[in-house]
Amino acid sequence: MGETWRLVDSGTVRPAESAALDEAILEAHSAGSVPDTLHFYVRSSPTVSVGYFQKAAESLDLDACRRLGVQVVRRGSGGSSIYTDRGQLIYGLVVRSEELPPTPEASFALVCGAVARAVSSFGVDARHRPVNDVEVGGRKVSGSAQLRRRGSVLQHGTVIMDTDLRTMDSVLRHGTGPRPSERVTTMAALLGEVPDVGEVKRRIRDEVARTFGVGMAEGELTAAEKRCVERLVAERYSREEWNMRL
Repeated sequence: MGETWRLVDSGTVRPAESAALDEAILEAHSAGSVPDTLHFYVRSSPTVSVGYFQKAAESLDLDACRRLGVQVVRRGSGGSSIYTDRGQLIYGLVVRSEELPPTPEASFALVCGAVARAVSSFGVDARHRPVNDVEVGGRKVSGSAQLRRRGSVLQHGTVIMDTDLRTMDSVLRHGTGPRPSERVTTMAALLGEVPDVGEVKRRIRDEVARTFGVGMAEGELTAAEKRCVERLVAERYSREEWNMRL
C-alpha cells in the first residue's frame, strides 16, 4: 500500500455549494495545501449542471426548469448539460496530474474503469465507454468530466442510482433525437431496488484505492477550503450572471 489519500463525504448539499466544493478542493490541491482527495455528495434538490462552454438556453428548456423547480448551475468543467437529483451520487476525484496517464482519454479510462468495477460488483456488467461514460447494456449509468489546473486534475461524475427520468426529459433539450432517458439507465432498474448509497460510496472508494494503490482516510475540508466555498457561492455559483451566461 502506498500513500494515503483523503476521503471527504459532504452528504447532501445545495446545488450552488456542490459546484463550489469541487472547485475549492481543486484550488487547495493545486496550491499544495491538501492531499489527493476523493469527495462524495448528493445534491439536495433537482439541478441541471451546465457544461462550462454551453449556452443554457440552447441545451435546456428554461421554462420547464422554472415550472418544475429545477435549479441551474454552471460547472467549471466542459461537456454537456446533465440532470441530477437526490437519486444520483456524485463523486469528485482530485489528484496530481502525474498520478494519471498523460492523455485525457487514458485518464478517463483509468478512473471510469474503477467506477465501472464498483457498479459491476452489484451484479451487473458495467463497462467504460470512451470517452467518459460507464454503461450497462449500452445505456449510461455514469458520466464524468474533467477540469485541470496547475498540475492538478479534477474528475467529477455521477452514478445514477435512481432518478426522475420524466423531469430529465422535460428540462434537457434533445431536438429530434432520442429522449435523454432513452440513453441512460439506473441502478434501481438494473437491480430491482435502489442500492444503499453508503454501500455505493464504499465500493467506489475501494476500487479507486485499488486502482491507484493507495489507502483512504476519512477527513474534512480545511478552514481555507470552507472559506473558498463560501466565496465561490457568493461570487459565482449563486449568481444568474454566471449560471446563465453565454
